[in-house]
Amino acid sequence: MKKVKIYSPATIANLVCGFDILGMALNHPQDEMELILSDEPGIRIKHTDGYNLPAAVEKNVAGAALLAFLDEYEEKIGFDLTINKIIKPGSGLGSSAASSAGAVVAANHLLNNFFSREDLVRFAMNGEKLASGVKHADNIAPCIYGGVTLIRSIFPLDLVSLTAPPLYVTIIHPQIEVKTSDARQILRKEVQLRDAVKQWGNIAGLVTGLLKSDYDLISRSLEDVIVEPIRSILIPGFDQVKKQSKEAGALGGGISGSGPSVFMLSKEETISNNIEQLMKDIYNKIGMEYHTHVTTINYEGVKIIG
Repeated sequence: MKKVKIYSPATIANLVCGFDILGMALNHPQDEMELILSDEPGIRIKHTDGYNLPAAVEKNVAGAALLAFLDEYEEKIGFDLTINKIIKPGSGLGSSAASSAGAVVAANHLLNNFFSREDLVRFAMNGEKLASGVKHADNIAPCIYGGVTLIRSIFPLDLVSLTAPPLYVTIIHPQIEVKTSDARQILRKEVQLRDAVKQWGNIAGLVTGLLKSDYDLISRSLEDVIVEPIRSILIPGFDQVKKQSKEAGALGGGISGSGPSVFMLSKEETISNNIEQLMKDIYNKIGMEYHTHVTTINYEGVKIIG
């Protein structure tokens, strides 16, 4: 029996201004998964967490990714997959991507890396389509590649790994659910040219700031004039968290993926820890339950642990 255990990381998609084209992998939290290669064709899925996610292959994001994987593999094989989700579904931290990406990376490991990483992103995007109705890779790519990734194109798939300086990430996850599909539906279908030009400048500035380790440029570029103004109304306390975090020394931040999690980037760990307490104080006053994380960039992506 061939089996493998992996950790699959949470991710932050968009990175404020890079809607659907930028993503970052995190060192915490991470899902735990075990995959067994079987001579019995088909896929069998079991969850050991308490989220009541579907075990039916065609309704499970990891199942959708593995089906795409097997569709292009040369032999008839099967998989038994056990998932322990640590990344809460609907958190905005790439929960569906962690399941989809983790499953195909584990499968590929058991088959001596038959497919390329780009192939694995392509397979895992089927899980994202099941979750949100759209094939997007801004969570999938960093989950598989690690670090920060630029999705230059989806069709054809064109992925670029970006270097990034050390950054501390503070996250607060209000205990409400914002479905990606719902968060997409409220977005405007047309964008003013002046907003598009400003957004392009911010995206180019953020990528350049990351590549040059220019923290000031990163900070100036963490601005979204298109998506955030609309989606932020779904997240209680968002404006207060963002304003006070920047006053406390954060480089900037915004909505993680489609929310409701909110993240802030900092140059120093002490600032990141101070922002965590600031976030807690704000949500304690609101009277809303939450979880927080203080973490860093995960440069490895999905990790084989046994």
